[in-house]
Amino acid sequence: MRSIRMLSALTWSVIACATVYAKDRPKAELSGCNAAISKSSSQKNAAAASTASQARSCFESLADSALLAMKTKAATLKVGGVAVVAYFDGDKVESWSSRMLVVDRFKDEPSSTQKGSNLLGIAYAKAAEMADTLKNSGSKVRPPMTGEFGWEGGVITQTKRGYLIAAFSGGQSSDDVDISHSGVSQILDKLNEAP
Repeated sequence: MRSIRMLSALTWSVIACATVYAKDRPKAELSGCNAAISKSSSQKNAAAASTASQARSCFESLADSALLAMKTKAATLKVGGVAVVAYFDGDKVESWSSRMLVVDRFKDEPSSTQKGSNLLGIAYAKAAEMADTLKNSGSKVRPPMTGEFGWEGGVITQTKRGYLIAAFSGGQSSDDVDISHSGVSQILDKLNEAP
């Protein structure tokens, strides 16, 4: 009887140690959208989790790769400026996630003949125009509103759950459009795979 009690105590000790080991052992990291979705769904704050869709979480995990693609394309075209990517759920913007990257220069300094340019402001103005029109910037579907310029250089694409925006400011319009296309192309398929 004593040996049965000892065996039982030993068994429980082994189970307890295994449980502690499994709890403290780091788990293999997930990559890409699956990691972002897993992180989003495991958030303790239910309100925060409900405002950000899984597609938005996926965008946030991919945004840097879109910006890197835009930076690479800008370098190929020998263009500097500001790159912006953004994503919003649904057919109407109510909130979005966005990221930006300065590619060699943030602004063009004023001179005696020109007032200078805030390239970040211009890139976001292109993005804002697209969020309203759901068309590429400079599409001329309506006159530019205050805060917009009506300049080309931004690209918007409908996704499975919302809209993906990329805008670049710093080069000629055609270069800005090509750079923006590279950002969208980099992540669109992966974004559409999000549940």
